[in-house]
Amino acid sequence: MDAGCVTAAHRVSCHTMNADLFKPTPERGPHQSSGTAKNARNKPEQSKPELAQVVTDSRTGRSYSKGKLLGKGGFARCYEMTDLSSNKMYAVKVIPQSRVSKPHQREKITNEIELHRTLAHKHVVKFSHYFEDQENIYIFLELCSRKSLAHIWKARHTLTEPEVRYYLRQIISGLKYLHNRGILHRDLKLGNFFINENMDLRLGDFGLAAKLETVEQRKKTICGTPNYLAPEVLNRQGHGTESDVWSLGCVMYTLMCGSPPFETLDLKETYKCIKEVRYNLPSSLSPAAQKLISGILQKNPSDRLTLDQILNHEFFKGFTPDKLPPSSCVMVPELHPPSPAKKFFSKMAKSLFGKKKSKVEKIPCEEKEDRDISKLVSGIVKCSINRQISYKTVGPSEVTSPTGQLVSSVPLEPTPAEEESRKSISRSFKGTMASGTEPCEDVLTPAAVAETAMKVLKDCLTAMPAANRNPPCLSRPQSFLWVTKWVDYSNKYGFGYQLSNQNIGVLFNEGTHLSLCDQRQTVHYCLTNNKHFTFAANSLPEQLRSQKQIVELMANYMEQNLMEGGDLHCEEQASALPPLLLQWVKTDHALVMLFNNGTLQVNFYTDHTKIIVCKSSDDSYLLTYISRERVSYTYLLSMLKEMGCTSELRHRLGYVVQLLQHHTDA
Repeated sequence: MDAGCVTAAHRVSCHTMNADLFKPTPERGPHQSSGTAKNARNKPEQSKPELAQVVTDSRTGRSYSKGKLLGKGGFARCYEMTDLSSNKMYAVKVIPQSRVSKPHQREKITNEIELHRTLAHKHVVKFSHYFEDQENIYIFLELCSRKSLAHIWKARHTLTEPEVRYYLRQIISGLKYLHNRGILHRDLKLGNFFINENMDLRLGDFGLAAKLETVEQRKKTICGTPNYLAPEVLNRQGHGTESDVWSLGCVMYTLMCGSPPFETLDLKETYKCIKEVRYNLPSSLSPAAQKLISGILQKNPSDRLTLDQILNHEFFKGFTPDKLPPSSCVMVPELHPPSPAKKFFSKMAKSLFGKKKSKVEKIPCEEKEDRDISKLVSGIVKCSINRQISYKTVGPSEVTSPTGQLVSSVPLEPTPAEEESRKSISRSFKGTMASGTEPCEDVLTPAAVAETAMKVLKDCLTAMPAANRNPPCLSRPQSFLWVTKWVDYSNKYGFGYQLSNQNIGVLFNEGTHLSLCDQRQTVHYCLTNNKHFTFAANSLPEQLRSQKQIVELMANYMEQNLMEGGDLHCEEQASALPPLLLQWVKTDHALVMLFNNGTLQVNFYTDHTKIIVCKSSDDSYLLTYISRERVSYTYLLSMLKEMGCTSELRHRLGYVVQLLQHHTDA
């Protein structure tokens, strides 16, 4: 099992293929006037036909699934889209063909594409590709998951000086690249500075960008966002690199003061303030920040600081963090400037010793992992988003169950070697369980399911009295879904299972999840980025058909070769989405499965007994035990806690708790 099974945790959003679900309203600050000043004259937006849920590039055959609306401008909308063949996500600018029917309109889009596709810089949004169909033109760009500086500004209102320096350095880096290539951006504003997952800034939206011309040849069009326009642009003297620098000064002022420098309630008054360079510098700003803003917002373009002069300004002598934490998108970050003493000794070391010594040759990653793995305790084969981890069993005690089968039970008191192994799990593999999506309070993760189940079972075992028999089971327990058959094909594809309502699911090795439901008439597909889609089986996108065939092969194998795991049947729940397998864990003696509805199921190999813990509709916990004869017994966990159970069931529950403990510790 080299490939392992990949967790698909933190399933934050559930989107069926219904266009009505995708109608978010983008939020804008006052500085984010859409499009050009020229376009902003109260033009009613033309009604646009709803974009299809799946669009296909006829040249390549690739299909893309539409996600949420990221924003909209004068004649385009930007959507999150996912390539169904690779799961790669893009920000896609969608321009209706009806809006580029005139030659000059199409020329504008062509120029934007031709210009952007030539750019390659770490602080410029990456251009991927484009195509068009009868309805739209689609421009595929790098997706920046943390949105833009406009969103950060809206949440924070003002930023600290170290943060402003952090962002300005990256903006200036990207802007110098453009200017050196003879390109003017002409629409610098907070909404066009995009932030990726790693908190790196990307300069984007080249809809108004143009080649730098001589003063005589410059176009005199007034374009850009009103609050950021330079005086010479309003005076129809044309755009130059100095005009972009002016906009940069307005950006700096907005981030530090909470609003654009020339913002008023009336557009004419705003233009008048810009032409007269009339604005207020709050006394709360540091003297260096005030001087820099004043040096940039000069009426005469030739008097303005250049980009190099800005970087050499005393304002940038202050501390600039190497990286900002993602939390800074919504709250003031806790930053730790290096002490003067540390900086002094660093400089001294460089002057005395010159180049850094070459680092000692490191042990290859695989060797280190093998060495760490050899210490681990409980025989677990854990499948997560990053890798599969094998644990060797180190002398577990084995308890004979009343059925005569050997049931492994990890000692309650760990030996020193086991304690060291437990610590090494924490050291080596901390965080491997996590998905790339931040947790949402409404969504369960594998760690949350394991932790909750461990807590309720541990509470039950701690409080339950000794007993020779189990309490009365529920005569008509509430129906719930559980795994009746499973097949481990993770050495090639993934882990397949059949639920008690006959639904079939496969958690693929790369983290996607596909389920066949409603007698295989409906397909539920979940991506590694936690988006959930529903298709009719007869209208499945071509890119998903191979995965569907694999699911069908596993389904046929289970149907022809495996027995039902018990006599506990399920009432049909057609309206509900199927529970998704978040993670599976194999030990020497059992298989553990964690589902996104909070259900935990443990199957013991040797005697085919099973333990299932789930929540009922009234939030009480149910525990179902399926015997080796495949007869099911469902108990209220509170009843077991009060009345106790047989030693056989107690041993199994103790073993499950130990497994979950290792899961949460890892």
